[in-house]
Amino acid sequence: MIKTLSRWLDSDVGHSFRTSPVAIMAAAIAFTCVFCSAFAGLIAPHNPFDLTTLELSDARLPPAWSTGGSAKYLLGTDDQGRDILSALFYGARISLVVGVVSVILSMVIGVALGLLAGFRGGWIDTLLMRLCDVMLSFPPILVALLIAGVGRALFPNAQDSVAFGVLILSITLTGWVQYARTVRGSTMVERNKEYVQAARVTGVAPLRIMARHVLPNVMGPVMVLATIQVATAIITEATLSFLGVGVPPTSPSLGTLIRVGNDYLFSGEWWITVFPGLMLIIIALSVNLLGDWLRDALNPRLR
Repeated sequence: MIKTLSRWLDSDVGHSFRTSPVAIMAAAIAFTCVFCSAFAGLIAPHNPFDLTTLELSDARLPPAWSTGGSAKYLLGTDDQGRDILSALFYGARISLVVGVVSVILSMVIGVALGLLAGFRGGWIDTLLMRLCDVMLSFPPILVALLIAGVGRALFPNAQDSVAFGVLILSITLTGWVQYARTVRGSTMVERNKEYVQAARVTGVAPLRIMARHVLPNVMGPVMVLATIQVATAIITEATLSFLGVGVPPTSPSLGTLIRVGNDYLFSGEWWITVFPGLMLIIIALSVNLLGDWLRDALNPRLR
């Protein structure tokens, strides 16, 4: 593990990372957010899921440094008496899981279809690209909202796991198009190169050529796109939760916390909305900065 890390730091990408203060800062912030959300049960001062510990008398308490605040709740409480700081840790976990899983699924679907369309060409390429054109003609958030709404209508009494599945599916089905178009363009370039032609002449199966030869050479742009799409997926999840078709209200995701706080924003309880919103901005900004750095690091023209 140490040797692998040392070898990576000595590579061109590692050198670019070590010489980029913005990338180091973004990576540190992203790592802190992931660490706090992954170990929320150990780090968070309270458990917002434990209903036995909630006290309605502590509802809507301001931050500890404000008048009427309590040192027990550093960032205040929401309308149910849940600690905002603890809810941020648990909410970031939900948002990160939904974002990362949906991006992985989108990447798998998009890369497979783009690889097939670019390598085979013909009517398969035409059909898949027209499907991509249709998907791009609708706003992604509108498509995700429609899918999530239909899923909720079909399973009105579904458990939380089904609700999470519908949410992930709605984000996945709106995110695969970018991967398919990117991989398709890169594959059309790679399929005419000599190493692919040599593999064809020697009788290598087309599926093996795509998986073993073409795929590794088109993954660079895909990794950059996936990094940036994580932030987009997290924001989409927060938007759907804010609109009421995301995660269940009992799950304190960042979007749910913002939606709850929006009802009290103009009555003076600003902290219920502001702190989850800041957490969402910090996560999205750090991931986007990492994506921008990775794009520049993998671009040979900028080395």
